[in-house]
Amino acid sequence: MSKVANLQKESMVMLKETSRTFFIPISFLEPALKKTVGSAYLCMRAIDELEDHPELEDEVKSRLLRETSKMLHLPFDREAYEALLKPYEHMLPEVSLRLADWISVCPPEIAPKVLESTAEMADGMAKWVDRKFVIRTREDLDDYTYYVAGLVGTMLSDLWKWHDNTETDPQLAIGFGRGLQAVNMLRNLDEDRERGVSFVPEGWTRDDMFNYANENLAQADLYVKSITNKRILMFCKVPLALAHSTLKALKSGREKMSRTEVEGIVEQLKEQEQIN
Repeated sequence: MSKVANLQKESMVMLKETSRTFFIPISFLEPALKKTVGSAYLCMRAIDELEDHPELEDEVKSRLLRETSKMLHLPFDREAYEALLKPYEHMLPEVSLRLADWISVCPPEIAPKVLESTAEMADGMAKWVDRKFVIRTREDLDDYTYYVAGLVGTMLSDLWKWHDNTETDPQLAIGFGRGLQAVNMLRNLDEDRERGVSFVPEGWTRDDMFNYANENLAQADLYVKSITNKRILMFCKVPLALAHSTLKALKSGREKMSRTEVEGIVEQLKEQEQIN
């Protein structure tokens, strides 16, 4: 097996290890798109793990994110990146340490777009690390969720366009990312508070956060309507259906859906879209 083929295989293993939820929809994509979306997701996950690391000091996180962002704007230098992380490699997860590998798996004709989005995300995350994730207003929440999730939506839209000229609305793509993120925030509300972090604007109630999630999921519902490629549509519909169902479960006082419920939703969508 060639080095590239081996890395592609390893990227799929890493994907499954880092996000089972994301691995389900990605498995429905055509091979070329599966490889590309997998690579893009791992690039963003690599920096997300820096932002979210429980042991790194904030000033270290901010510096690592900003330096990584600069490197992503240039021809990526594996050795320089490894040297940057070297003092912290014993603390960091493999997905972050191997960013250069995930970049190398991405097809060269679309890689610049992926790296541009990842660089913007890293800069935005550094800004919010510096601000101690203090969210006071709706505008703050929109800004934060744009960087950590809306950019995932716009990057995916770039990949659909590149793959088969599928056109999607960029603003709705941001809503798609934000909606999924808002549901995760609601799921982790108590856990975040325990670690001294709150993504809830001042004066907002839990119901206000539910409304925010629903507003953005409504945009996500509109986003998928323009997609005709069945496999891309399936990729988008799976996390969207799971988000809607999770929101209902949270509203009724449950923490999350059971694995059986998740599998049932995926099977139902497969039947609807007639995908094997």
